[in-house]
Amino acid sequence: MKKISVIDYGMSNLHSVFKSFQKVTDKKYALSVANSSKDLEGASIIILPGQGAVNSCMDRLKSKFPDLEKHIANKPFLGICLGFQILFNKSFEDGGVNCFSIIDGTVNDFRNDIDSKYKVPHMGWNMVNQQQDHPIWDNISNNSFFYFVHSYYAKANDSSRELSTTDYGINFTSSVIKDNIFACQFHPEKSSANGLQLLSNFISYSESIE
Repeated sequence: MKKISVIDYGMSNLHSVFKSFQKVTDKKYALSVANSSKDLEGASIIILPGQGAVNSCMDRLKSKFPDLEKHIANKPFLGICLGFQILFNKSFEDGGVNCFSIIDGTVNDFRNDIDSKYKVPHMGWNMVNQQQDHPIWDNISNNSFFYFVHSYYAKANDSSRELSTTDYGINFTSSVIKDNIFACQFHPEKSSANGLQLLSNFISYSESIE
């Protein structure tokens, strides 16, 4: 039986992500929570949900999962929200934090770049504009709505990595694709039918690249 491992580093909405994957997986997959790098060794798919501050996130991941970058590079990987942001070169949260540099780009403060009429955090439903035709979007219409909660936004320097963009006073990268890696700023687990469809599509895509 294949294993889907959801990383628990003490700062994520683990329960809702876990429950959403339970709804879209079949009997050939076993869902598990990973608390250490050892827990990731037998995983077929790795999920990194996240919320909170990036500095604490990076510290905890490096402490509990020192081999995480190796696993990200070699297994189908899904990063959600903060699990998306830490893939970039640097976040300007917490005075500036170096991240994993898997996706070339930065994570910036909305408050420095948008009109004050826009509330921060960016919270609620917003349209996701698909930038590439990709299996991740199967049965999901372009400009469908997904749920967001974030105060910092990412911008990929290489447009070929952008799977979608979203507008909130500024056009930002809302999901990326790179080989075995898919990550999104929005929360599929909070995005109703479209979110569940996306998670199901990710599993199917993971099977196609194994």
